Amino acid sequence: MTAYIIRRLWQMMPTMLGVVLLVFILFNWVGGDPAYILAGKMSNPEQIANIRAQLGIDQPYYVQLWIFIKQIVFFDFGESWSTGEAISHIILTRLGPSMTVLIPLTILETFFGVTLALAVAYVRGSLTDRLVMIACTAAMSISILVYIIVFQYGLAYKLGWFPVQGWGESLSENLFHYAPLPILICLVVSIAPNLRLFRTFVLEEVNQDYVRTARAKGMGEVRIMWVHVLRNAAIPIITYVMSNLPSLLIGSFLLERFFGIPGIGREVILAVERSDFPVIKAITVYVAAATMVFNLLTDLMYQVVDPRVELK
Repeated sequence: MTAYIIRRLWQMMPTMLGVVLLVFILFNWVGGDPAYILAGKMSNPEQIANIRAQLGIDQPYYVQLWIFIKQIVFFDFGESWSTGEAISHIILTRLGPSMTVLIPLTILETFFGVTLALAVAYVRGSLTDRLVMIACTAAMSISILVYIIVFQYGLAYKLGWFPVQGWGESLSENLFHYAPLPILICLVVSIAPNLRLFRTFVLEEVNQDYVRTARAKGMGEVRIMWVHVLRNAAIPIITYVMSNLPSLLIGSFLLERFFGIPGIGREVILAVERSDFPVIKAITVYVAAATMVFNLLTDLMYQVVDPRVELK
């Protein structure tokens, strides 16, 4: 396994270099001159030249690319153009609030998605199965904005069960006071697509020969579903869940914006609004790196779930 991990990490290098080159090209050739953005409308050529020298963008492109690579390696992208805060500090401090919501959400939505998928697959083809699929289709057609507005108004504003928005200093306060409503909203939104997808994975295994053999031996249906079917259906489920984690990190910007959560998603939106290129570049590169790391962890989890899987 050690040799496999080393080989995979080595194979990540060309992919990561391609991401770095793409981000560098987009922000240096397509994104325009950042000196004009920082100088503002009331600027003169001397101010533009000074800003370009301070940022190092008056250097040749290969020098700028080398500086960009060093920033990635040493986790030092300088300071935010809009706030003056160190970008490394921005990422580290914004990551905690995002993970406070995303880790419990991932655990809960996976658990409920798998449990409901097994239950629906158990009654496959019945009226209950069809009604559940119709309900899932209807739920998927509703925008997450509708869920946010309805839940904020009904559960937070009217009933007062949750705070409408806000974020505290301690982990326990955030996890049990501020995070439950955003987690509940995301859980409700994710149940329908997860249930439909996981049900498909389960149904692909239900008709396999090993399931018919287990039934012929007199094994109970519950044991067949939870032990044999789930073990084999777990591989595509793990693939989906793990590949979805990096996108959840950025895709949660709506929740973080509506609920005032100072996370990564909200920071990306603020950086785009302010044309804060260093923050956008840093988060883009590190999300790409996180995606590759999660792909590696996914492969390692395959062998944990099914020892028959060989890592080559």
